[in-house]
Amino acid sequence: MHTCPACGWPRLKEPPHAHGGGSYEICPSCGFQPGVTDDDEGITPAAHRAAWVRQGMPWTSVARTAPRGWKPAEQVKKLPPA
Repeated sequence: MHTCPACGWPRLKEPPHAHGGGSYEICPSCGFQPGVTDDDEGITPAAHRAAWVRQGMPWTSVARTAPRGWKPAEQVKKLPPA
């Protein structure tokens, strides 16, 4: 498993960036899409994180429900400082 660079979600199936491009996997926690949000839209992981935190750190996936006991504030704390 891999970690989302925007919110710290620890269960991405693909590395966020590999072989010179993004994985294009959408983080179910915050909605960040490596290779699209950052490379195509120009929004850094830190900027995406800040906006997500301002919105109250909502679970963004409509296809998956948040896991029981999900604590977004705890996963963000595990990220290196921006």
